[in-house]
Amino acid sequence: MRTTIKNVHGNTLDHLGEAIVAGRYPAGSSLPAAPRLCEELAVSRTVIRESVKSLVAKGLVSTGPKVGTRVLSEDQWNWFDPDVVLWKSKSGLTREFLRDLQDLRRILEPAAVRMAAERATARDLADIEAAYEGMRRAVEEGGDYVAHDLGFHQGLLRASHNRMIVQMSKVLSALLRTSFEVSTSRKDGPKSSLPLHRAVLDAVIAHNGAKAEKAILVLIDGADQDIEEVLASRRKLPSLNTPAPRLKAG
Repeated sequence: MRTTIKNVHGNTLDHLGEAIVAGRYPAGSSLPAAPRLCEELAVSRTVIRESVKSLVAKGLVSTGPKVGTRVLSEDQWNWFDPDVVLWKSKSGLTREFLRDLQDLRRILEPAAVRMAAERATARDLADIEAAYEGMRRAVEEGGDYVAHDLGFHQGLLRASHNRMIVQMSKVLSALLRTSFEVSTSRKDGPKSSLPLHRAVLDAVIAHNGAKAEKAILVLIDGADQDIEEVLASRRKLPSLNTPAPRLKAG
């Protein structure tokens, strides 16, 4: 029963959060009253109340007597909340939002990889190696390259054994997936990136923090170029509402 209640709450929160972030409820407007939301979403008042509390905690709305539930402006949203980032990604990745995330990656990931080179356990290295092997198989035999690429980078962030960085890795996931999908769409993109990933992993295995940091910067620079090219061409960015495309064999 607890699982069912949690799912209902989660679905309701996602529905309201996505609607706010997509602009269906503009800043300064009010959400519909609880009875109307209950009717529209076929949920109880308790579910609406808990969902609104979650939205308040994420900085999307404020509540008060006589004013109801008021939508706040974007500069007040908690951009380090993974749900907010995911909702924004689903509603459409703007140039400004994507470049903000790219800047965050450039600041965070090199430092995290240096820490990983110093702190990674045997289990961490095995997980990252497995993700790399998944990438290699996808290139050679076909398959879900993006999922393994994401696992590779998330494994590096976890191997930093810094709780703040591990939490922020959830925020980066939307950017990483978008970045990998853009790179994957380029001819021979995954194949050419494999040795760059191998260089990062080998440096971490060797506990060479400086070399690992330089290697990850090469990867990030390549991803920046791919994304900037797509932005300049005004081609449509990948949608996170659909599964990532799979590579074909060979």
